[in-house]
Amino acid sequence: MYVEKKKISGKEYYYLKASIRKDGKVTTKTIAYLGKGNMSKKELEQAVKKHEKKPLLKDLGAVPGDIVEIRTKTSLEKGILMPSFDENIVFIKLDSGYNIGVEKSNITSVKKTGNSEPVEFPSLTKKQDQSLPGISFIATGGTISSRIDYKTGGVKWLMKPEQLLYLAPDLLDIVKINKIKRPFAIASENMSPKHWAELAKKTAELLNDKKNQGVIITHGTDTLHYTSAALSFMLKNLNKPVVLTYAQKSTDRGSTDTVLNLTCSAKAAVSDIAEVMLVGHAETDDSFCYALRGTKVRKMHTSRRDTFRPINCLPIAKISDGIEIISEHKKTNDEKVVVDTKFEDKIALVKFYPGADPSIIEHHIKEKYKGIVIEATGLGHVATGEAEKNWKDAIKKAIDAGITVCFAPQTLYGRLDPYVYSPARELLDLGVIYLEDMLPETAYVKLGWVLGHEKNKDKIKEMMLENIAGEFNKKISDKTFLY
Repeated sequence: MYVEKKKISGKEYYYLKASIRKDGKVTTKTIAYLGKGNMSKKELEQAVKKHEKKPLLKDLGAVPGDIVEIRTKTSLEKGILMPSFDENIVFIKLDSGYNIGVEKSNITSVKKTGNSEPVEFPSLTKKQDQSLPGISFIATGGTISSRIDYKTGGVKWLMKPEQLLYLAPDLLDIVKINKIKRPFAIASENMSPKHWAELAKKTAELLNDKKNQGVIITHGTDTLHYTSAALSFMLKNLNKPVVLTYAQKSTDRGSTDTVLNLTCSAKAAVSDIAEVMLVGHAETDDSFCYALRGTKVRKMHTSRRDTFRPINCLPIAKISDGIEIISEHKKTNDEKVVVDTKFEDKIALVKFYPGADPSIIEHHIKEKYKGIVIEATGLGHVATGEAEKNWKDAIKKAIDAGITVCFAPQTLYGRLDPYVYSPARELLDLGVIYLEDMLPETAYVKLGWVLGHEKNKDKIKEMMLENIAGEFNKKISDKTFLY
């Protein structure tokens, strides 16, 4: 079962859907309409719960979490009974980890075969080799720290950090685990700049501990590239590897990507790469990982295991049995890491689109924002000139009000260039800062960090155009496109 979001006439609608098996074929069916508008995760969970039906097999004494065998006219399905959202459908979780719905009218018999408890992974008990290089973990939540909850059918962040290591015991053939910190446990979409600051402080503390050769941070995928950018700016004089890793599939599923990602991360954490990097699947198979620069990486797919891709650059390294260096990087050193978490929260990331009303800029002026990053089209454009909804006046008003306005490429790939077309030159003359090939999310994070340090507009522009953490590329190679 899953929630599908559709956009109809500019409004968002949410539906509960499920895969249904009938006559040996699997089809998708809409189970319920959940609501419309910008629904929060909590509101969606409440809407799903509202549509949940009572256990359908109570006459057999089966409840969600029980193991059952369901025989249909064409097949025998074995799995764990899940909550139902349709009185005509029985849902079970198969051994593969996937959920399937079976139409009640197609069931010939049901047999309860046992009681199931939520998956519990034991904690690591393997003795550590004290001669191996030491690292420390920071666990923050997300799918890599999750398991299925058979009472609700959903994924919960209920695992202890130590249990992650049980999934990848080979880690202890590579490293010695000194500490496991858990400053918070939340989904990445619920993070804010204050979480980045707290994470930066914990990371610096561990990096400056001589017992650690590197740090691994486990994190949810949705906003992981924001966090990697934030740490890239907040950790100065970086001396050791900072590795962020993730999972797209929860750890109780056979298809989980946790094992390879953790193993590759351990290898990166004891390398000579003194960078903030994201390490994870390079392709959908469990073959190898890439180490990707924290300011030049982005989540590019909702569910693929190789969702994170390098943008306008090559990976730092390829990691499998060993580490193959692909591009230049800062090397490990004896400097002391300094934490610099000053950050201005009153900033916004705004996407321009055809017909977009410039009143959105007026809103940010009224609310006294300090900076705006606009995702501009093409080489760096928004509606100007003969456009019915001309953005030029609103942008000028924002700049005159002391708001720093930056443009980042909506295309992601390529570089902005305001000197090709005259409308862009006019915006440049107004004071818009063109951020070349910087990713919009990285630009948003950097702008908040820069404004946390500087109020003078000339200094702000100078810092925004300074290559502080590898966020700019002087030259973009053709082979980096869709790498």
